[in-house]
Amino acid sequence: MEKAINRQQILLQHLNPSAPSSSSEQNYNSALSASACLAGDSAAYQRTNVFGDDVVIVAAYRTALCKSKRGGFKDTYPDDLLAPVLRALIEKTKLNPSEVGDIVVGTVLAPGSQRASECRMAAFYAGFPETVPIRTVNRQCASGLQAVADVAAAIKAGFYDIGIGAGLESMTANPMAWEGSVNPRVKQMEQAQNCLLPMGVTSENVAHRFGVTRQEQDQAAVESHRKAAAATASGKFKDEIIPVATKIVDPKTGEEKPVTISVDDGIRPNTSLSDLAKLKPVFKKGGSTTAGNSSQVSDGAGAVLLMKRSVAMHKGLPILGVFRTFTAVGVDPAIMGVGPAVAIPAAVKAAGLELDDVDLFEINEAFASQFVYCRKKLGLDPQKINVNGGAMAIGHPLGVTGARCVATLLHEMKRRGKDSRFGVISMCIGTGMGAAAVFERGDCTDELCNARKVETNNLLSKDAR
Repeated sequence: MEKAINRQQILLQHLNPSAPSSSSEQNYNSALSASACLAGDSAAYQRTNVFGDDVVIVAAYRTALCKSKRGGFKDTYPDDLLAPVLRALIEKTKLNPSEVGDIVVGTVLAPGSQRASECRMAAFYAGFPETVPIRTVNRQCASGLQAVADVAAAIKAGFYDIGIGAGLESMTANPMAWEGSVNPRVKQMEQAQNCLLPMGVTSENVAHRFGVTRQEQDQAAVESHRKAAAATASGKFKDEIIPVATKIVDPKTGEEKPVTISVDDGIRPNTSLSDLAKLKPVFKKGGSTTAGNSSQVSDGAGAVLLMKRSVAMHKGLPILGVFRTFTAVGVDPAIMGVGPAVAIPAAVKAAGLELDDVDLFEINEAFASQFVYCRKKLGLDPQKINVNGGAMAIGHPLGVTGARCVATLLHEMKRRGKDSRFGVISMCIGTGMGAAAVFERGDCTDELCNARKVETNNLLSKDAR
């Protein structure tokens, strides 16, 4: 804020004549003074579209998410998951693929160099020329969102005008496991040691420390399946899911059967509290985290096409959403699930908004314990959160979740039209972090979209109070 006022004072010095020649000029000069800016030091500049240089999303797609080792993609190579969504971005927008400045893919479990090679192969399968580069990024569960944020940041920096943020994970091909030995030094520091805690143990820690009951967790899981089943039945996911032609191999006979996968296969419409109550805790004797109130281990891919607004307008592409802010934060590794409760307020504040301004939230349901805690901690309206279900029903292929949430959020905001302007995506991250990003529906931005009239004083900005 101080910097903004300093800038105004410098401008006023240029506007004011050095030696006023008349009393009228003196009166004019005295009427000019620096004042507090509308939305903090820079938010007003970040959020204007008048120059066409903000970052927009013109397309966002995903595959169906399928149960690892036994679902629809159990016999599908990872590069064959990524290629269809990359191809869809180009085909559906009719964009020349050679115009893409970079492809960034969030991915977690596969060996780094192997996955980087698979992603490059997938880009070729999808029709991208050799001139288009690609890289991977790993921020664990936020990798897909980090990929989108990295591309948005590069466009803002002027590195290129068009980019793709994507996510890829085959938890069938690359199960969660620690390879090699662990540095014995880790035993000397509790925080470092807690980075190695199984995620389910951190879920138990959250439930115990913050009093999240087993019934609350199971109820959240029931709601997730109910909403996801309703969204599937009503065809809501058809706008975001790209069908994938692949094969299913019979493990007994080896026979290959061609199939096209276009529906999430982990959703259980008939899930009930009584059914979930029968499940035993997985991570702690007498605990409350079960297979039923945890996210599903899944396979899938997603991709988001971003570009500078002026480029999208020149090409005549409809704007699905506007990328506003991204924030990553650190929290105690032992209760890593609280990450969204810290990241969401930070991202919303950076956008010049308040929590009540947000119409929809996509908060990853890594575990019901942390999801319920974050919802209660922030005081969010349950009717605004994961309106089409979440990871407990749809699945959580680690590197994909961020990109999947972008597709789900923006397509839902488009359906709701004027009833939904701002949306937030957030997730907790292993080893103790959280990430969140703010998006705006593409057809409703304006030059002063965060201007507010404050009746108690004559200032436009809530920051000046």
